[in-house]
Amino acid sequence: MLVGKPLTFITEYVEKLSTGLEQKQCKPGLTTGQKAWLSFCIMCIIVTESVCWRKYVRVGLGQYSEALLSYYFCCDMTWDLLVAVSIRVVLDSFRSYEGILIIDDSGKKRSKVTTRIPFVHYYKDKESTGTIRGQETIFLVLVTPLTTILVGYEFYQPDPDYTAWAKEERRLKKLGTHKALRSKKPALNSDYPTKQQIALKLLETFRQDCSYVTIKLVLADALYGTADFMSKAALITKQNQIISQLRRNQKVHDKRREWKLNEYFKAYPGVARDIPIRGGETKPMIVGSARLYVEAHGCTRFVVAIRYPKQDEYRYLVASDLSWRTDDIIKAYTIRWLVETVIEDLKIYGGWGNATKQPGIEGSRKVLILSLLHDHCLILHPEQQARATAKKPLYTIGSLQRHLQLEVFIVWLNDWLEGEGISEKITQLREVILPLAPLQKSSKHMSGRELGRLEPTPGLQYRALEVQVCAG
Repeated sequence: MLVGKPLTFITEYVEKLSTGLEQKQCKPGLTTGQKAWLSFCIMCIIVTESVCWRKYVRVGLGQYSEALLSYYFCCDMTWDLLVAVSIRVVLDSFRSYEGILIIDDSGKKRSKVTTRIPFVHYYKDKESTGTIRGQETIFLVLVTPLTTILVGYEFYQPDPDYTAWAKEERRLKKLGTHKALRSKKPALNSDYPTKQQIALKLLETFRQDCSYVTIKLVLADALYGTADFMSKAALITKQNQIISQLRRNQKVHDKRREWKLNEYFKAYPGVARDIPIRGGETKPMIVGSARLYVEAHGCTRFVVAIRYPKQDEYRYLVASDLSWRTDDIIKAYTIRWLVETVIEDLKIYGGWGNATKQPGIEGSRKVLILSLLHDHCLILHPEQQARATAKKPLYTIGSLQRHLQLEVFIVWLNDWLEGEGISEKITQLREVILPLAPLQKSSKHMSGRELGRLEPTPGLQYRALEVQVCAG
């Protein structure tokens, strides 16, 4: 596929970004060169599904050099403000200003040697039982009645002092070393915030940049199911409902006694119910619920136990607002899985998971912002807006991108074939395209190299005979 002039909906999106920046900053928005560059990059992400300057030079037939692409990438475009403006552009287009915020984290594998890539560390791989080396990112996703979009992100870097202490602590525990002889846990370092602290910062930033959005609730997995996080998240978002998960062995109290969470729901098992999943297909579940005092939280929470009929173990949800119904809490929590789709689209189609080797902290951040802007732009495709207006399901990013790849090529071919002198244009095309794929020397074949002398040496025949006689 080849890239020519940007598609209309992309140029309109970039113009809206420039206008939004101008209104927020009270000064000129993007320059003509920046708008052209950003439109070109979004087109190239659609075609190549990556953020790689070398690929962009090829598909663009030399419209930009690698040096020029890097120059615009490194220039000041108020990138963080660009994200806030893009969110406003999307929500204004769909006239949807309320929704659910979802927090989740995801890892991106990196090579073993990454001297110029920041935030790289070993973390537990969700797809296996081992650890891998890469970057971990905390994402904030907004789900409105019409769209699901990425609205915030931040990279996570563990404290190296704490990591070293934890490793030594595990070693000493295995040796049976008494606690008094082991070193104390290091104090928290503000330079290395925890995942919970990063998530709260993302909520605060979103609240400041998008104060016009009404937040109905916040969803997060078990990592964020602490009293501190739930209380601070409710305070930041100015609403009461935070839904997360609890561990099976957490202590709870009812009016009579203390329980472990799994023991309580063994004594009071759930009942069968049909629950809509993400507002669509209904599935049977075993559901139990109670308003219990959670010891670790120091207050009463609404605890919901859910499992599918074929499962043995419950999953324990915890909600901060006690006035919600059980079914409403479960229905809301099923929406949390939409964040997995958003992250997967970002990695596969948005270019974030493919050939993103831009070095430095700013390089990693800006690549992710480019992928985010690409995702927002595709949501604003006329077909998507028409389906949203008709209250029909929107198209998947994958199918829309495949469609656009063909459309981009047709537009390029139509522009290229206009006018006369086709033979001259083909000659020009050959001169531009062929140097982009230079032929390289192969080390598989021996042509041009010496194979070596592959025959016996007469002077060594007697030596070989002597060795054979001695061996006999």
